[in-house]
Amino acid sequence: MPELTVIVLLLIIGLAITILFSAIVVVKQGFEYTVERLGRYTKTLTPGFHFLTPFIERVGQKVNMMEQVLDIPTQEVITKDNAMVASDGVVFFQILNASSAAYEVSNLTLAILNLTMTNIRTVMGSMDLDELLSKRDDINARLMNVVDAATQPWGVKITRVEIKDITPPRDIVDAMARQMKAERDKRATVLEAQGDRESEILRAEGEKQAAILEAEGRREAAFRDAEAREREAEAEANATVAVSNAIASGEGQAIQYFIAQKYVDALKSFSTSPNQKLVFMPLEASNVIGAIGGIGELFDEIKQTKAAGTGRVPTAGEPR
Repeated sequence: MPELTVIVLLLIIGLAITILFSAIVVVKQGFEYTVERLGRYTKTLTPGFHFLTPFIERVGQKVNMMEQVLDIPTQEVITKDNAMVASDGVVFFQILNASSAAYEVSNLTLAILNLTMTNIRTVMGSMDLDELLSKRDDINARLMNVVDAATQPWGVKITRVEIKDITPPRDIVDAMARQMKAERDKRATVLEAQGDRESEILRAEGEKQAAILEAEGRREAAFRDAEAREREAEAEANATVAVSNAIASGEGQAIQYFIAQKYVDALKSFSTSPNQKLVFMPLEASNVIGAIGGIGELFDEIKQTKAAGTGRVPTAGEPR
């Protein structure tokens, strides 16, 4: 009997310990546990240490409250212009209400996966291929709004939907490559033509400016030449007037100097002429002086004739 009593006591102690441990629940950070009393949801346990009523309350669902990522497998989509493309993506979501996620939907991840795949086909099927390839941000935004609205009753928040890859058929890819090459060739041809046009315009403007500057230079040179000739003629006229006045006043040296100067200039012109190699002229200095002296005597005779005609007696120093 004493041995039986000890065994029963040990069994009671073991049962008490088992019941005690079954009543203690420790919830880890990032999770929430639902509590069911006799199969009915009663409350949600947050991270920390909790006690449950043994045999009456138990943990129903262990819900991950952290943000999770769900991979969307590749699927084929027919676009609005009947192009077949393959697309895949990812969905980021977070459970905000543990009881709704546990009891409002069965197999939450599978539900989100199928919902996202269906809406990918719907959204992408309503767009042309060009829009599909160029407006990926719009696709992501539309998908997130649609999926988020559908999962709100489940206590789930869709934080992001991303289309990872859109793969058109091979023939469409080749056609797009040819189209892109043709477009780049077109732009290159246009840019080259514009460059040639601008080059020709600049060259023509340069030639025009050069012609204008050259004409202005010729005009300025002509003005300067005309001014030089005018001044030379004026100087020649002034010299002629001075000589004429000197002759009129009876100064024979002036005309002798004038004629001698012209004579010397003429000889200089003959000597520097490139077309004349042989000149027969009295080039000796005595002949030149003699010629000038003869001109002076002729001038004296003219002056004496004028004096005789007027009846004036020549003054001292004048030849009679």
